[in-house]
Order: sequence, then structure tokens, then C-alpha cells
Amino acid sequence: MKWNPDALASLPRLPLAKLPTPLDEMPRLTKALGGPRLLVKRDDLTGLATGGNKTRKLEFLIADALAQGSDSVITAGGPQSNHCRQTAAAAAIAGLECHLVLGGEPQPPVGNLLLDKLLGATIHWTAKPQRNARMQAVAVELRAAGRNPYVVPIGGSTSLGAVGYVAAMVELTQQLAERGDAVDHVVLATSSGGTQAGMVLGAKLAGFRGKIVAISIDNLPDDQSDEKFLAGVCKIAAGAASLLGADVRLSVDDFDTNYDYLGAGYGIVGDLEREAIKTFARTEGILVGPVYTGRVAGALTDLIRRGAFKADETVLFWHTGDESALHAYARELLSGEAES
Repeated sequence: MKWNPDALASLPRLPLAKLPTPLDEMPRLTKALGGPRLLVKRDDLTGLATGGNKTRKLEFLIADALAQGSDSVITAGGPQSNHCRQTAAAAAIAGLECHLVLGGEPQPPVGNLLLDKLLGATIHWTAKPQRNARMQAVAVELRAAGRNPYVVPIGGSTSLGAVGYVAAMVELTQQLAERGDAVDHVVLATSSGGTQAGMVLGAKLAGFRGKIVAISIDNLPDDQSDEKFLAGVCKIAAGAASLLGADVRLSVDDFDTNYDYLGAGYGIVGDLEREAIKTFARTEGILVGPVYTGRVAGALTDLIRRGAFKADETVLFWHTGDESALHAYARELLSGEAES
């Protein structure tokens, strides 16, 4: 496979993350679930406004915004969006004005929404299906006022953003080599697909031989099939490969995506998430979030109990970091527990 790893260093990049993130054992959780051996990649510890996976993408996206002479950045997400929170923090560091388009009705400032406001972001509320159109409308308004905005799609899921997770897979492969270790499966969350695209491409380029399983945490839009979604993810990966001068071809078959754990929908905590959040906290002292990582942790736990992995295998949980939203879900998380 033709690829020059130095191509990563040639792209503009704004240092935002504390890298490499830790690669840790989870022995108590492994014991509690009866195997397989469990590891965790702590991208919740990237360090940007409580951390998370979007920081890796934003290193490239904000650098591109600065290279284009932008003075403001616009992005969108849900009321408890981790991507929006990290974008607001990255914008503050870069000296850019930040506009966040959030889907739904105005809500009390708790969790990520509180952090958005503390970080100085301007909030624009709109119906969820109208978020992309509202972002473009905000951009038009800013340009009319003489500004030069940079629009970041939901989740930072562009080819340039995905390069951040190509770099992450190179990082993981180096960490494993240094400790003489190997991973059979990586389990992560997917929604807008950029992290998944970069990780699968990065695995190919870095020579990582484990299987990457993405757990979908959000229903697909009514007008989008699984095949159409994965075609979009594949397109993101192809663009990232082009940016890196990599001679690699991916197909939808390269993206293993599990849709069995959607529960009651995006951002709705059920028994699966509630149990997993408490289990991770009480065995390893690791906080996972109510929207993304709690759902994936629950899926991982269920897959282990169903025998989806062999007892002698090593499974890596990629913690993409959304625990700052826990504060907005206190009632749902503590349902049924007696107050002390």
C-alpha cells in the first residue's frame, strides 16, 4: 500500500489535544464480565474543555479555518452536543467567534449547554431537520456583516476532520508496538461517521489487523438507508486518503456497523445505558456519557454476555468522551435509586 506517513505532518494542524491519550487496562471490568480482556483508549482525556474525540478533528479543521483567514466558526448539533462544546473551546483558543446551531427548543443551561455558554458561543435554536439550512443562513448573515465564517459540518465529519482519526490509529498502533501488545477488536460509537471513516482508513494505513466495530447511536434519517450512510462514510475516508496521498480503496464492506442498540432514540437513556454507566463507574472509576459512550458501553457489555468475543481475545473500548453531558441526565440516571 503506497503511503508516506510524513503526509500527516504536512497538513496544517493546530495543537489542541494532549496526545497520546492513555491506553489502559480494565481488569476489574474484565473480571466482572467474565472476559475477554478489555482495554480502553482514553480519548475522553484529550484535554479540550473536558476532552473528547472531536478535538482530534478540530486540530485540522480550525487550522484550516485560520489558513483561510476566517474570523468565526459555525457548527451544529444537539443541545448536549460534545462536538459543539469542543468547537466552542477550540474557537476560543484560536480567537474565533463561535456560532452553534442546536436542534430543538431552548433548554436550561446544564451539561454541555452550560459549557457552550461559558465558552462564549452564540446559540441559535432551530428544528433538528433544519440545522444544516440554519448554519448556511447564519453564514450568509455573517458575510453580509463583513465577516468571514468557516462552516464545520455536524460532528466535524469531513475528510479533513477524519484525518485526525487516521493519526489516532497511527498513535494506537505505535502504543501497541511499544508494549508488545495486540488488539483483536475495537468498539466505538458512530453517528455522523467521520471518526469511523478516519479510524478504518487509519487502520489500513497503519497496518492495524484488528476488527473495528462501530455501534450506531442514532437512527438514520428517514431518507437514508444503511448503504447510503456507509457510502457517505466511505466518501469521507476516500477524501482523507486523497489528502494524505494514500493509494488505498475502501468499500462499504470495510465499515462494520451495528444498529442493534438504538434503544428509544438519540439521547434517550434506557436500562442499557444506565446499567453500563454505573458498571464502568463502579468497576473502573471511568465515567461514560449518556448519549454516545454509555450506549456503546452497554452494547459492548451485551455483546460480551452474548459470546460475541472469544475469552482469549482482547477488545478495546474507544472512549470518545461525552461524560460532561451526565449532569443533564441526573433524573434518568438515578431513576429508582433511594436518596441517601
